[in-house]
Amino acid sequence: MSELTLEALIAAVPKAELHLHIEGSLEPEQMFALARRNRIEIPFASVEQVRAAYSFSRLQDFLDIYFAGAAVLQEAEDFQDLAEAYFARAAADNVRNAEIFFDPQTHTDRGIPLATVMQGLLAAMDGARERHGITSGLILCFLRHLDEESAFATLRAAEPWFDRLLGVGLDSSELGHPPSKFARVFARAGEMGLKRVAHAGEEGPPEYVYEALDLLHIDRIDHGNRALEDKGLVRRLAASGMTLTVCPLSNLKLCVVKDIAAHPLPAMLEAGLAVTVNSDDPAYFGGYVNDNFRALAAAGLIGRAEILTLARNSFTGSFMSAAEQAPHLAAIAALAGGSEAA
Repeated sequence: MSELTLEALIAAVPKAELHLHIEGSLEPEQMFALARRNRIEIPFASVEQVRAAYSFSRLQDFLDIYFAGAAVLQEAEDFQDLAEAYFARAAADNVRNAEIFFDPQTHTDRGIPLATVMQGLLAAMDGARERHGITSGLILCFLRHLDEESAFATLRAAEPWFDRLLGVGLDSSELGHPPSKFARVFARAGEMGLKRVAHAGEEGPPEYVYEALDLLHIDRIDHGNRALEDKGLVRRLAASGMTLTVCPLSNLKLCVVKDIAAHPLPAMLEAGLAVTVNSDDPAYFGGYVNDNFRALAAAGLIGRAEILTLARNSFTGSFMSAAEQAPHLAAIAALAGGSEAA
């Protein structure tokens, strides 16, 4: 609709968020509040000191702080508060569906029962549907720096909640931990009816994307930036309609790109890839989903047509049924003036 500015269109268009680590939505203020509540010592003296530490040159720099921050999550109430805060921000950005990553091993390895994590997250998800009209699902991620047997143990422990899980994922330190390391546990997850996604091609090479496709048999790629280095891989991804969950501000913060103006998202769209825009770990990377859209628009990388396409892709690339997607796609079409080509 021509009367809407890009800012207004970004605010108005409904979206699904497909790449969000719930532990990565722990804002410094909440980190300190939970540390006080649970009498946990954290290696920071103030909120300002935490934010000053958010200067990363690589993925591992971020992960070190990420795991330290997660230590304040102790009780089901903590996980519920964490997720409720995310859903409030997501609702403000007109996110209508969120497919949320969580890292059970981050918590179980420090003695927090999986039941505690699930109780808190599921309560927040149920509340988000009631309060905000946001539908959501959980994707259980395996930490790739741990071994596959630990991943198998986590999958077995999660069986009581399979009816609330969308699928499994693969995250944490990418370099040196190729997808092939987890081929057997992903095969087992597939046999159990779970969807499969994996971080591939963020810091890792295009070969990791091939492994995720051919060995893990993934349904969606998280990041995938470096796929652009292999033209044959790009053609394959485009032809298959494989969705890529791209995270621009994360890429900037982790030095995957040197400047937002150099982000490859326009090249991805031009190549016919089914790209989506997501916030990854927004408390650490400088913004939630609309902040990512605004950063791309401010850099001149996306306009009206691209915003609508990216929003549309977020639903068609989700694990929602066609019937569940339909009202959101209709709302996007209405914003486009009823034209799918808008």
